[in-house]
Amino acid sequence: MELRQLEYFVAVAEECNFTRAAERVHISQSGVSAQIRRLERELGAQLFERSARTATLTTAGKAALEHARAALNSAKSVKTAVDEVGVVIRGELTVGMVTACTVTPLFDALSLFHRAHPRVEVALLEDSSDRLVERVRSRVMDVALVGTAYGPPDDLESILLIQDRLVAAVPDNHPLARRPGIGLAEVTSHPLVCLPTGTGIRSVLDIACRARSIEPAMAMQASAPDAVVDLAARGLGVAILSESMVTPRPGLSIAVIDDVEVPATLSLIWSVPASPALGVLLTHLRHAFGS
Repeated sequence: MELRQLEYFVAVAEECNFTRAAERVHISQSGVSAQIRRLERELGAQLFERSARTATLTTAGKAALEHARAALNSAKSVKTAVDEVGVVIRGELTVGMVTACTVTPLFDALSLFHRAHPRVEVALLEDSSDRLVERVRSRVMDVALVGTAYGPPDDLESILLIQDRLVAAVPDNHPLARRPGIGLAEVTSHPLVCLPTGTGIRSVLDIACRARSIEPAMAMQASAPDAVVDLAARGLGVAILSESMVTPRPGLSIAVIDDVEVPATLSLIWSVPASPALGVLLTHLRHAFGS
């Protein structure tokens, strides 16, 4: 039994005529008749009562019709599923990452996705968080890992990964060293080392300073958190970062800036509707980040 036989059978049943059925499936009437006779032999039953002008279903034909339609629909569903996978394996994705933010789960997800779908072209771009957000909004970029103040943008889909307080990091011989907590006014009385404008940490700092009418002195800025810490460790300023960005090390004191309550967040963001390729990548990202 072949799918084309079932297709011809359904066509004749619905048209009640071999000639019209042949026109519908774009083959000759003799071809349709031959395939229907073959199907009847395989089933061991006559499916149609034939006359010069009409073809009427027999009892066996009526019993077979719905099953034939179901088989054709199932075959169509198989093709649709394969076509959708075909879109995924032939797609393109642009992934954004806030500059110098080394997040291992992101790289793990990209690696697993690439191995599973090697025909998807993936571009990974670094930039400041504010520019990444705009690129995702304008659909120039599919998904991005961004740092923001308060939380991810409300107009985009997101997964919140980290929510942190600001900390100050200084060498042990600094006046602010070995303090369990510290206020923003005292921190900003010293030169600061921070990430550039457009990053989530800098946004949190700027918001907190504006709320208190403080104009901090920026001694230096660096795009990588480790570089910010290294500069502060050498006495070039007070490092301002989030708790998760600073790894304790000998000779370094870390204190929470306890009167800054605006959280620094790290999130994955994307627009909807997501493409099939992005949908698969998001599944890998959720597993990688444990969401």
